[in-house]
Amino acid sequence: MSEYGRRLIHASGVGMPAIYLLDIVTWRELRYFMLVVTGIVFTLEFLRLVVGLDHPIYDEITRPYEQHAVAGYALYMLSMTGVAVLFGPAVTIPAMLMLILGDPISGELGDNTADEHKRPAVVAAMFGVCFVLAVPFTVAGSTLGVGAVAAAVGAAVGAVADGIKPVVRGVAVDDNLTIPPVAAAGIVVTFWLFGVDTGFDPLWL
Repeated sequence: MSEYGRRLIHASGVGMPAIYLLDIVTWRELRYFMLVVTGIVFTLEFLRLVVGLDHPIYDEITRPYEQHAVAGYALYMLSMTGVAVLFGPAVTIPAMLMLILGDPISGELGDNTADEHKRPAVVAAMFGVCFVLAVPFTVAGSTLGVGAVAAAVGAAVGAVADGIKPVVRGVAVDDNLTIPPVAAAGIVVTFWLFGVDTGFDPLWL
């Protein structure tokens, strides 16, 4: 599969926040749905990596460097679900959209390899896209001024997570894993500093 095709699949994840925004499911139902999907994804990864189940679809959706490691689509679900089970929509939906839509747009603009940093112009473009995606939700969760600042902070750290690849033991950390949590953290810290409800709402409480 081409990189363009992978990015379309990546962006198709917008269906998850959409079913909540369209009032098809409640926030709680969406969180449970994401937990189920994440469980299925990691079961498939276990079958692929440990059991050795080989299926043509894996060859289509995984890149060569993911053949013997947890694939990006699993990290994608893990990071978004991790944020969703901890926070409400004003924090989670922006963090999700930065990965679902911002990341493939940034990938289309950039020409770096998986372990290379992106050009400053691409990081700036990612910031702009993430800010536009985030601000309607952060404003809804606070006030216009605070919401705009929270969106900007979340977008900034999300763009950095997308553009700068930390390397751990010679392996670049996948931005599918880092964008949602760092973006959510930026929004939460900003809300907290301005005395706004951070939206901390663990699913188990």
